[in-house]
Amino acid sequence: MQLSNEDNLRLNVLLAQPLQAVRINESTMTVHALTEKGEAKVRLNPTVRDEQYLRWVRELLSMKVTGSPGGYPVFLKRWTRMGHARNNLEQMLLLGEPEAVVAVVHTPNISHETGRRAWWANPSAHNARRLLEKPDVVAGPLGKELAAYLLEFLPFEEMQLDVVDTVRLCLQGELIVREEREKLWNRAKRKNPFYVGFMHADPALIPLPAKPNPQHAAINLQLVELLAAGNPFAQTLCRILDSNGQNWLKTLQLALDKPVDQDVVISLFVAINRYFALPFPEFRGVRETDTAQQRAEQYCSGNCLTEAKAVVDALDNSTLPLFKAMLILAQTGEDSLIPYFGGNDSVGSVMRNRIKPLTELVLTQTRSLLGKQVT
Repeated sequence: MQLSNEDNLRLNVLLAQPLQAVRINESTMTVHALTEKGEAKVRLNPTVRDEQYLRWVRELLSMKVTGSPGGYPVFLKRWTRMGHARNNLEQMLLLGEPEAVVAVVHTPNISHETGRRAWWANPSAHNARRLLEKPDVVAGPLGKELAAYLLEFLPFEEMQLDVVDTVRLCLQGELIVREEREKLWNRAKRKNPFYVGFMHADPALIPLPAKPNPQHAAINLQLVELLAAGNPFAQTLCRILDSNGQNWLKTLQLALDKPVDQDVVISLFVAINRYFALPFPEFRGVRETDTAQQRAEQYCSGNCLTEAKAVVDALDNSTLPLFKAMLILAQTGEDSLIPYFGGNDSVGSVMRNRIKPLTELVLTQTRSLLGKQVT
């Protein structure tokens, strides 16, 4: 390592003080550092080609921070992006290595302060989305800053699944105001993945004037004791029939109208599975829809779990079909797509034709729960 004398001195002086994060601007050959007093920077004077010189700079950073010139092992990229990094997060933010910052933002439950430093070190749409998955970040001032950044970047997003995630994450808590939520909803009319993002969010945020299902009040009365006892099947049935639940079902209908690619469809069915989250043997939905229909028939005949049987016994002949429709819909999920997506990468109209038997089943139950007769 043969850094110029000037760079070597200035970098050592920089590293002698307490630093919070380091980033390197490769285009201007400048090392930036975040300190308690603000930002500091060192303009580099390369003695060899830039790529080699930056490698030497990162070796110096690593030696000062970790005691080893090895730096961050970027070949662990996939592993660390899955959230398995166990390194000292504060040290990783001082290496001047973008992939080390990515590993930090993928770490579960990082603090708001660590998130702030990571965002300064490598502000990107990907890192913003990962940071907004952390409760401490969402609850702090950084959350609104990240949401504003993502909304500004949204028109330029190329990956449809990233659109879904951006909408989903920005709809958390009080990150954006009502007017911004309505703008997102209006944009969904031109871009289907926006609807899927709303399906992952709190249904109360869906800007539709839906009313409760006409039978909602009657079912609430029939299940009043089970609701008080916390019966999950009773609670879920009443939730899908109230105003917010009816809004969510209408959004599901809209999301199933011309989905664009497999990733978006998978996210849609993940949202269905998470919304209901009932105690079925399958954690990600049934693979075969026949299983869902047969189990729903079985439950409605009284041959089922104690909690489900209590609901069946409390309902009458006019309200039991709604419970059956809910049971079928609640059993669909990501795994329900395996028979249709396995071994192919179809998109657009070809993909929509492949999954039509599944989507028609979902839409049939949705129409039933919305109080509309199937024609």
